[in-house]
Amino acid sequence: MNQENKETKVQKKPKVESYDISKSDETLHLAIDLAKFIKENRLYQNIQGKEYVNVEGWQYAGSRLGILPVVEHVVNISTDDEIKYQAKVNLLDLRSQQVVGAGFAICSNREQGKKYYQEFAIASMAQTRAIGKAYRNILAWIIRAAGYEPTPAEEMDYSGNDQAAKPAVPTEKKATMKSSSNTPVVAEEEQQSTSVRYASAKQKEEIISLLNNPTITRQEKTKMLLNINRFDEERAAQAIEKLKKVIEDREDGQSAAA
Repeated sequence: MNQENKETKVQKKPKVESYDISKSDETLHLAIDLAKFIKENRLYQNIQGKEYVNVEGWQYAGSRLGILPVVEHVVNISTDDEIKYQAKVNLLDLRSQQVVGAGFAICSNREQGKKYYQEFAIASMAQTRAIGKAYRNILAWIIRAAGYEPTPAEEMDYSGNDQAAKPAVPTEKKATMKSSSNTPVVAEEEQQSTSVRYASAKQKEEIISLLNNPTITRQEKTKMLLNINRFDEERAAQAIEKLKKVIEDREDGQSAAA
């Protein structure tokens, strides 16, 4: 009876879909799953109007590909007046048992907002950043395909404070200069960048799904994925309609040729 129960449990065990990073078409399906998972679990931060995925989101993407982080070292490089740690993380492919990536990161209590951090927290943040950096080196395009910025949120925490402190005056000046160069459309987009309604996660998911159609070339797919985070709702809607029409026309052409 015990043997039968064990066999039954094995049979009922759900199959977890995994992906192969070497197959771009396959990993685009992962991008759709990522977009949903990251949004539902709020594994991102909005920094200056752009969405950056937390390290937990990067780890989820890696786990679906069978790639897990292994900490090689966390080194104390502190001085008399500064607490500072450096970490290195390797990425291990569980299928091949080979290291497929690595990331280095540093954290210091001299960074803005970390003046009163305890030593263990500085060491922990260095490790967390190294994990995100390692994943970024090999999975950035998948995170972008999911509709997010290809930089871990923790890495933005390291360099983003200075950016946040700067006013948006340079952007406005740039827009004015472009306007005087007879490019009013670009200037208008930059002037309204703070209030524009960017494409929704649902729109991005639909675009990615359409891009997976076999009639869409790899070059077309790559070009649109690189620009998907710049789409506002109207432009995303136009892209969806255009893709549908292109797919329909090409499929009709293939049927006629057959």
